[in-house]
Amino acid sequence: MCFFGAVVVLSVDFCYLCPPMKIGNIDLGPRPVILAPMEDVTDQSFRRICREQGADMVYTEFVSADAVVRNIDSTLRKMVISPGERPAAIQIYGRFVDAMVEAARVAEAAGPEVIDINFGCPVKKIAGKGAGAGMLRNIPLMLEITREVVKAVKLPVTVKTRLGWDHDSKIIVDLAEQLQDCGIAALTIHGRTRSQLYNGEADWSLIGAVKNNPRMTIPIIGNGDITTAQRLVEAYDRYGVDGVMVGRAAIGAPWIFKEMKHYLTTGNLPVITDAEKMSLIRRQIAESIESIDEYRGILHIRRHLAATPLFKGIRDFRPVRIAMLQANTRAELENVLNRIECDFLPNR
Repeated sequence: MCFFGAVVVLSVDFCYLCPPMKIGNIDLGPRPVILAPMEDVTDQSFRRICREQGADMVYTEFVSADAVVRNIDSTLRKMVISPGERPAAIQIYGRFVDAMVEAARVAEAAGPEVIDINFGCPVKKIAGKGAGAGMLRNIPLMLEITREVVKAVKLPVTVKTRLGWDHDSKIIVDLAEQLQDCGIAALTIHGRTRSQLYNGEADWSLIGAVKNNPRMTIPIIGNGDITTAQRLVEAYDRYGVDGVMVGRAAIGAPWIFKEMKHYLTTGNLPVITDAEKMSLIRRQIAESIESIDEYRGILHIRRHLAATPLFKGIRDFRPVRIAMLQANTRAELENVLNRIECDFLPNR
């Protein structure tokens, strides 16, 4: 079901009339725009940049509870939160109660504002083993993990999940009540089933049904297909959610949060120049290299370079795109970006 249609733009002051969304005592303001957790995307640098661009809250990449218990350095580094990205949530996933409880305690010690439980990751290596969205096939275990994590920590605990396992088991309305009864402070719902992965269209009607359930008292955050500021406003206006989470549309485009926040308050899109966007991309590259090393930092940033809308629609760009994504050193990549700035962006 596609939910996007004509949008009625409300007065520029409307969002200030809405009540603020709170997770526990954390005030995110009215109609917050939140950066979704994404593996190999929402590292510390990207989270910080998105906050600077207007994201009201950010989430880490998901963290394996088993790896936390085994003290895997690369996993523990994912939980480092810098002052410039707060408020921030650490997201954990796993399929064993004891490991999830221990991971939650370690995550709490890392000092985030929120601990989030991932019951929504659809990829086979996670869901196929019963973690992430795999928990949608074992609701008693999902609820047991949620209750025990809530009891184990003092921070607010939230959950991110999907509509159900497949088209024939869209259980989210009842499941939301059960999760709320476990003591969570907010619930994020991705408007697809696990079997959809990221295909098809997000069904926001069920997200709206959860929000409009009179028994629900915790904030409901909607997620899925929020690719423009206009769609963000429609999600709020049509479904009444408390928050909206933006995922894939932010990859290679952290300025989307600036666009969305400006549109929420004015009804207009801000002017963000290509030079400003390129500056943010160059910063991501530099910080990725500095936080890892040159070679792996460039590999990490390629996902953003491949996805960025800044280079979409440029004529005769394919050879340059290939060169950009094949660059192995910072100097090579800088040369390609300099060429883009001089020869392509001014002429499109």
